Amino acid sequence: MPARLAFALCLITLAVNLQAPLYTTYAILSGYGAAATAMAFSSYVLGVLPVLLAFGGLADRVGRRLLIMVALILSMIATTLVMFAPGLQTLALARLLMGVGTALSTTLATAYMGELQGDGDTTRAANWVTASTSLGFGLGAALTSLFLLCGPSLTPLSFPLHLALAATALFLVWRLPDQRNAHRTPMLRLPCYPAGSLPYGLAILLAWACTGLVIALVPGVLRQHGLDQWSGFSTFCVISCGVLFQPLARRLNSRPATLLGLVILPPSFLLLAWGADSGRLMAVLIGAVAASSACYGFIYLGGLAAVNALGGTEKPRASAGFFLLAYLGFSLPVVFTGLLSDRLGAHIALQLFGAALVLGCALVALALIGAGPRLRWRWRRHPRSGYGQW
Repeated sequence: MPARLAFALCLITLAVNLQAPLYTTYAILSGYGAAATAMAFSSYVLGVLPVLLAFGGLADRVGRRLLIMVALILSMIATTLVMFAPGLQTLALARLLMGVGTALSTTLATAYMGELQGDGDTTRAANWVTASTSLGFGLGAALTSLFLLCGPSLTPLSFPLHLALAATALFLVWRLPDQRNAHRTPMLRLPCYPAGSLPYGLAILLAWACTGLVIALVPGVLRQHGLDQWSGFSTFCVISCGVLFQPLARRLNSRPATLLGLVILPPSFLLLAWGADSGRLMAVLIGAVAASSACYGFIYLGGLAAVNALGGTEKPRASAGFFLLAYLGFSLPVVFTGLLSDRLGAHIALQLFGAALVLGCALVALALIGAGPRLRWRWRRHPRSGYGQW
């Protein structure tokens, strides 16, 4: 049964970047540039944030299985829309639906996975969820690129393949057991930032800004060198390859893991950007894998663990604050860099983003290094405040 849920989560997240290699093609077809592409890409976040913040208690009222099924249906609708009406406007609507579906499923996935496994091991459940979603986010783009290598198309075979697999997952989830929580949590889950947690939120903001830029804007740069059909593989590398580094990240304490990610991220992005700008595919892929180790390995797991430890009894709200900054990073810097790309050119835009990334990582790393003594002081002064978990 846990495998059925993992399969469904993989299909829900697979749809999110299924069209990524075609972003530039959609923009040209619709007569728009990099800024409009970035805005269509960021509409995903407009679907995620309201669900993430305002509907945290929905699963307790309607059950977890129903929300997983709704998320699968939304992913199928999104794929169908882009399949029959390719264009940037349709892409924006599709990504909005996929954002809603992803938020509905991922907010309850770990708890539901733990129930299905029945062993009470939340760490094992979280590992299943992390692995299946990370694989899904990258696999969709890689599948589309694989089919595009066989020939250009606005509706590659990866689209109907997703619909067929998602329909299968829908049937499998429909047969899963479910139970509602007798204790209803509030629907509204406003974010909070416990003392010492903000640097971790800013670290994931920088990491996911890098990921968003690779997904939304790098395909357009690669197109200038005739390599746009390979862009899906860069998306796969910058997301899914982070799974390979998660076991190492779990062995480190939260602060060293996050600091390691902040050290890795800038040179990784600079290598990736140089490779894209100069048409060197291998540099793009190597840089993407290295960046993924930070974005979905060290910073992601280290930061989330630290925020939950600092949150004490407010873990859900602290996690919401962490993901709020993550998704803001996934959208706003991408849109701003897209505007710069239209005005100044992709070369200058990538350089400016790289400079901002280097500066941001340095400042956040200094904040984390300086936060250590204060965290230990709080633990001694307030042993019952929850900070002792650090």
